[in-house]
Amino acid sequence: MDAWGVPAGFRSIEEAAGSGSQFDVISICSPTPCHAHDLEEALLLKPKLIYCEKPVTTSVSETERLAFECSKANVPLAVNYTRRWDPAISKLQAGIHAGQWGQLRSAVGFYNKGILNNGSHMLDLLHLLVGPMNIVKVGKPTHDFFPDDPTVPVWLEGPRGVPVNLVCGHAEDYAIFELQLVFSQGVLTMEEGGMFWRERRAFDSELFKGYRMLLEGVRRAGDYPRAMLQAVDNIYRAVSQGDPLASTGQSALAAQRVCEKIKQQSCAL
Repeated sequence: MDAWGVPAGFRSIEEAAGSGSQFDVISICSPTPCHAHDLEEALLLKPKLIYCEKPVTTSVSETERLAFECSKANVPLAVNYTRRWDPAISKLQAGIHAGQWGQLRSAVGFYNKGILNNGSHMLDLLHLLVGPMNIVKVGKPTHDFFPDDPTVPVWLEGPRGVPVNLVCGHAEDYAIFELQLVFSQGVLTMEEGGMFWRERRAFDSELFKGYRMLLEGVRRAGDYPRAMLQAVDNIYRAVSQGDPLASTGQSALAAQRVCEKIKQQSCAL
């Protein structure tokens, strides 16, 4: 409050509830196990919108219940799957639909630090770019950070049979969150969580006649640093003009349902 010149604040959400104050937006940034309680308290304050960190809760059933409660109270629920507000992702999504890279052949995501914590980010991004996916096979879990949220390798299948693989790193080694998309006209790779993008187009080889190869390509700076500003803009417009949210409780639920199935299958191995 001192740093940003905030005139009024509270030590807890219960204290805020007892203040009689009115709130347009409540942003929930507490640890995930606190989200269910904090969402319930936030709804009592009757805000115009709730912006919640991901995942919404630790279980699908709790997330379903709270998403329903928000809907019943006519309080839009935005969930911070940040890349849905990344301008580069929005541009890529439009480019895929327009066929700018040709047919999508496969996708490989690299992640660590838990299937729900970081894996849900990857699955939500894949839902946006690839579409709904079915689980084909799940590998053995690795507990590289959270004792109750393992990192799990998994093979999925998207629309038209597109294979999607999630490959694991280990959180004790380094942070990794990258996505490689293999198209008929080249390969596009999101690096460093979206801070950079690498583009490699296909070309007719002069050395090997009749073969098409990949160019060395270019590495460009991404727009991920702009994602939070885009989120704030989207939230403002949702509250003031009724614009649709880019990331909602329902889109978050879709990713969490897949996460929970992956975790259940991996724990059975």
